[in-house]
Amino acid sequence: MKTTTRTLLLPAGTRSWLACVAIVLAGCAAQVKAPPPPKASGWTQDRVVDSYVFGYPLVVMSTARAAALAGAGTGPDAGAVLNTLRPVPVIHPEGDTPPPLADVDTLSANAWLDLSQEPVIVSLPETHGRFLDARVLDMWTNVVWSTGPTANARTGAPKPQTIAFVAPGWDGQLPSGVERVDAPGNNLWLGVRIAALDARAVPWARRLESEVRVAPLSAYLAEEHQRHAVRGKHAKRGQHVARAGSDPSESVAEATTGLAANAAAVAQLDANAFFGRLADALRDNPPAPADAHAVKVLADIGVKPGEAVHFPDGSADAIAAGVAEGLRRAMTPPVNAISGNGWNWVGDGVGLFGDDYALRAYAAYAHPGIATKQDEAFPTALVDAAGQPLDGSHAYVLHFAPKALPPVRAYWTITAYTPSGELVPGHVPHYTIDSHDRVRRNRDGSIDIYVSAKSPGRVHQSNWLPVPAGPFELVMRLYAPQPNATDGSWLPPKIEPR
Repeated sequence: MKTTTRTLLLPAGTRSWLACVAIVLAGCAAQVKAPPPPKASGWTQDRVVDSYVFGYPLVVMSTARAAALAGAGTGPDAGAVLNTLRPVPVIHPEGDTPPPLADVDTLSANAWLDLSQEPVIVSLPETHGRFLDARVLDMWTNVVWSTGPTANARTGAPKPQTIAFVAPGWDGQLPSGVERVDAPGNNLWLGVRIAALDARAVPWARRLESEVRVAPLSAYLAEEHQRHAVRGKHAKRGQHVARAGSDPSESVAEATTGLAANAAAVAQLDANAFFGRLADALRDNPPAPADAHAVKVLADIGVKPGEAVHFPDGSADAIAAGVAEGLRRAMTPPVNAISGNGWNWVGDGVGLFGDDYALRAYAAYAHPGIATKQDEAFPTALVDAAGQPLDGSHAYVLHFAPKALPPVRAYWTITAYTPSGELVPGHVPHYTIDSHDRVRRNRDGSIDIYVSAKSPGRVHQSNWLPVPAGPFELVMRLYAPQPNATDGSWLPPKIEPR
């Protein structure tokens, strides 16, 4: 039986950070209710809808980046936001307000990379078989690089590696042993997540996080030179050179704003604000050549890179209706998303979207920062087996047949949240059920997870997933999933009322 809460606790100083900092690799944005569209139709409205869906991910990413820079202010910390790995605080649910859909089973960090002056180097240490996930996204939320494709086939752990992210047109020299990755633009986002399933794993995860290095090329070369000098001259004294990046205990409260909190902020933007931000972001983050038609449609409604927005005269109603419908579509799982037994999640195309703008927008809304299908999968559920909304006034059971647990190389978790993305309020013995828990199995090897606001009794306590007293949703996180977790051949079990 679990007797302690598994919420990860950082030092007291870090818990005072802004609560809007999101656990960016953990999961998805809180639900946002789309406003009803005004009565309007026609050519302009249709193009506004398409343009909203097309530009939505770029607006989300640009909003998050701008918030991070603005949060650092104009003092000495402002420049440190870029190209610096910043730990994301894990806040105790009974203290400061946690971010939406907080993941309590990982230690996370992220960085906004700026390649405009020189390449940026990212180095991952030896993890000794422990799970560490890292990915780099462009400002359109396409995955530029991730650890998934080369991770260990059994554990999902990455190999030690050093990667240089290079802006278009850069033709300089890189150090030997550094892998070059050509980025589509100057701005990128890096997310790092390390498994920490209980309090005992937190110190190790912190140490591993501190060994992840992020630095511009010039700083990386200077550090390497200093490192070799120290090793040669002072090795016997045990001197060491500090890693590039920030110490988790010294991070600036305002320095990092994640992605999930900004999906809700973008939903509040009117047409002028949304397309104004899009036009500004397009200047530094040009679309792919295959997006030429979408760019033309934007121009047709008066949105051009780096210019003020000029909508057609007399189109206010059509523009407003198009924005409302565009937001609704971004929030709606597209037809090629995977669904079954009341669960929904993105599948094969995630992270490598191409011209699938609907899937890209939905992923940016529901799972901002998500990588490819080889990195993770996040099924979510809002209804039970009968199609009724999940509510803590009822009790449910998730029955996993023998050998039908979530197929992963690393591990899986199930967590309950309120509709606004909060963890279960009050004191509960634990907030998640995960694959490392000592859950009780039935005689045939199957497992029943009891989902309820009240304890199902001592016999089932180890298999109890506490939920809020009212409406709630379930999020299942699959880290380093097997192929059948993302192609629809495996489905989470139905959520059956008890």
